[in-house]
Amino acid sequence: MVLTGAEIVVRCLQEEKVEYVFGYPGGAVLFLYDELFKQDAVRHVLVRHEQAAVHAADGYARTTDRVGVALVTSGPGATNAVTGIATAYMDSIPLVIISGQVPTAAIGLDAFQEVDTVGITRPCVKHNFLVKDVRDIAETIKKAFHIARTGRPGPVLVDIPKDVSAQRCEFAYPKSVSIRSYNPVLKGHSGQVRKAVQLLLEAKRPMIYTGGGVILSDAAAKLTRLARLLDFPVTNTLMGLGGFPASDRQFVGMLGMHGTYEANMAMHYCDVLLAVGARFDDRVIGNTAHFTQEPRRIVHVDIDPSSISKRVKVDVPIVGDVGEVLDEMIAVLEAERARPDAAALADWWRQVEQWRSRDSLGFRNSDEIIKPQFVVSKLWELMGDELIVTTDVGQHQMWAAQYCRFDQPRRWATSGGLGTMGFGLPAAMGAQFAHPDKPVACITGEGSIQMCIQELSTCKQYRLPLKVLSLNNRYLGMVRQWQEIFHGNRYSESYMDSLPDFAKLAEAYGHIGLQVTRPGDVEGALREAFARKNDLVFIDFQIDPTENVYPMIQGGKGLNEMILSSEDL
Repeated sequence: MVLTGAEIVVRCLQEEKVEYVFGYPGGAVLFLYDELFKQDAVRHVLVRHEQAAVHAADGYARTTDRVGVALVTSGPGATNAVTGIATAYMDSIPLVIISGQVPTAAIGLDAFQEVDTVGITRPCVKHNFLVKDVRDIAETIKKAFHIARTGRPGPVLVDIPKDVSAQRCEFAYPKSVSIRSYNPVLKGHSGQVRKAVQLLLEAKRPMIYTGGGVILSDAAAKLTRLARLLDFPVTNTLMGLGGFPASDRQFVGMLGMHGTYEANMAMHYCDVLLAVGARFDDRVIGNTAHFTQEPRRIVHVDIDPSSISKRVKVDVPIVGDVGEVLDEMIAVLEAERARPDAAALADWWRQVEQWRSRDSLGFRNSDEIIKPQFVVSKLWELMGDELIVTTDVGQHQMWAAQYCRFDQPRRWATSGGLGTMGFGLPAAMGAQFAHPDKPVACITGEGSIQMCIQELSTCKQYRLPLKVLSLNNRYLGMVRQWQEIFHGNRYSESYMDSLPDFAKLAEAYGHIGLQVTRPGDVEGALREAFARKNDLVFIDFQIDPTENVYPMIQGGKGLNEMILSSEDL
């Protein structure tokens, strides 16, 4: 079967069972768009900015176990996509991005809309390809999907010159692919697994610390099984929320800079730590030198060997897929029928419960002004764990993480590693395409939403019934909080004194817009929004502009040096 390069690309997407391609057309990809037009197996979603195309593919991938796909043109199309690519790279999200390129003869000649896409994206992709021969397209795309979804997932970019998409060759899609230099280890070393289990059984003050790797390997049920066998406290990172049921007694909340008191104290004072699919990043453990001063033995399970002992030296490293290794650990525990020291564990739980009694997420509600914590708590009370939540980045992101109590994985999509404002709305679009029958809410702020607000047009075109909840405090809230605490209340460029009327702006895009200014109207507005199952509803909550996110840990401080409220400053 002789096909053009563009036809081959589309056939490859069909072979990979791709449902949606999020993209924006341009000269270098018009042959590809022409072929997409001729078929209906792969649906294209027209975004309004290439950054949003990648974020939407990212939201689709995070809320499913599938690879997200984006399509952009050369030059500014590719450079606009870089922020989305870097966002996915930092959070290990499997994406394939297909970018157009100028004709091969024009590469390097400063042609119209030419950039070195491979060079620009190299630091923020798992891998990338420049395809110079039409005969290489099928194998390259097969490799791209394989690399994106296996091992530690990540974005893979395929750059295709315009002339290559027009050339012809015989088409055959490979059934499998072999890459000599790329063979991720899946099974954990049996000796290390046994050593880890023995260490866990000897623990007097144990802790299980889990990250996004549990979600990405679909290992939440296995983690829950292991945790219940051991009866250890469990904490999740921001990226790991939903990996262990938040309603479970053993869950002590999110840890880190804005984590709970009990999670951070248990993490700091444990004597044996099981780290699963997490990377000990700076927002989680605070000051590394401070963290490592406290004596503890660490078991670290991760599919990426470069993540192990990168920031914190561990005692028992186990390289392997999180799900596979958890299966192996459970099998060893069940075969030996051994359990930890019950008396020591009971003492440890008494200490954890004492820390938990501080109620570090408690807040003072108001009858006069809307508190953001109240909005998120009320949202969760009304909608529960059926809700899929995306966020932008800032104070609202932390309040969402603290007060949404996820019992299931893949209900939460937020930019963790890169902290990308503008992520929330397009990610919610991707999640809604993936789950058309589920409620999807984007929790955002008045600063973040304006980064990609043009995607309200995309939502109108495709009739996406998202609920956008803006916690509007008229400031770049997290910037203002840090300026208040660390910069003497000098609010340099953090005050948003020229904001639009978001309710009217949403209406201008053809959606329902609501503005809520009184606490007594919060529940009613939420009920009305979610009752409109076929409409996008934008709710602009005018919240307390002075409210800060607590608890918090200052940069350079340890996990046991938390600020629980403004009174601790």
